[in-house]
Amino acid sequence: MDTAFIIETIIKIVVILLVFSALAGFGTYFERKVLAFMQRRLGPMHVGPYGLLQIAADGVKLFTKEDIVPAGVVGPIFKIAPVITAATAFMAAAAIPFLPEFTLFGYTVHPIVADINVGILYILGVMAIGLYGPLLGGMASNNKYSLISAARGAAVFISYEVVTGLSLLAPMMMVGSLSLIDFNNYQAGGIGEWIIWSQPVAFILFWIAAFAETGRTPFHLIANDHEIIDGFGTEYSGMRWGLFFIGEYANMFFISFVMAIIFLGGFGDGTVLGAFALLGKVAFFFFFFLWTRAAWPDVRPDQLMWLCWKVLMPIAVLNIVITGIVMMF
Repeated sequence: MDTAFIIETIIKIVVILLVFSALAGFGTYFERKVLAFMQRRLGPMHVGPYGLLQIAADGVKLFTKEDIVPAGVVGPIFKIAPVITAATAFMAAAAIPFLPEFTLFGYTVHPIVADINVGILYILGVMAIGLYGPLLGGMASNNKYSLISAARGAAVFISYEVVTGLSLLAPMMMVGSLSLIDFNNYQAGGIGEWIIWSQPVAFILFWIAAFAETGRTPFHLIANDHEIIDGFGTEYSGMRWGLFFIGEYANMFFISFVMAIIFLGGFGDGTVLGAFALLGKVAFFFFFFLWTRAAWPDVRPDQLMWLCWKVLMPIAVLNIVITGIVMMF
């Protein structure tokens, strides 16, 4: 195997780990500021100018806080659960093209770790494995409330993964590929070629399911903020809790990239303007996650199950059938 390719791959992996781990910290700062603005508060203000150093303060606290493993927990599973959540989030990033290819010092860089021909299937599969983090964490905590939270979270994940997969079938039928690079190239003709115009139903379904996949409001049943406890993470502290946190925010960024590439044209024809446009689309989707948390209440688990199985899934199946019929003619 080419040595340059191996070095490039290692560098890309390290950059993704460092950048998106840092973005998790910046993400919570932006979230606190956005929620504060929408609720007529100031948010972080005291640590650094406009509270910007609050990110560093939170990081220091996580790294230095005592790591407590309560008595009665299933030790090995309790310790590995946060690692599963964070690892699967970053593993999913391997098939995502974050920017168009560019040349640096005469060397062409491809900002994707692995352009596999089943990229979308790989991303969905790895993100599905991520549900084992909260599930095992809650089951191993020796806390009945953590167990209940983990069980209802797993129910939401499994149910909405069905909607996620079905919603993408119609766009995949049009493109004829599972590679995100091929999805981007399919829409390279400009805004008029974006898949959102021909598959608006699939876009809406996938966007709704994205909230469930990331555990965000109004699908925040894994660790409801309005409950006294922190759901499956009640017994966690220090960096073990931090890994759950990093996994959640990394998933928000990665799912935003996937939505932007599949439905909103990605980086287009690969120009610098297209690269900035992709980052702008991702920023909008990330902001929408925060906006929704400020605007929507959490709903009951039975309501979410009703919405999934009786509304969204039939619509997704109907969309696939209609797409197939249209493509035949």
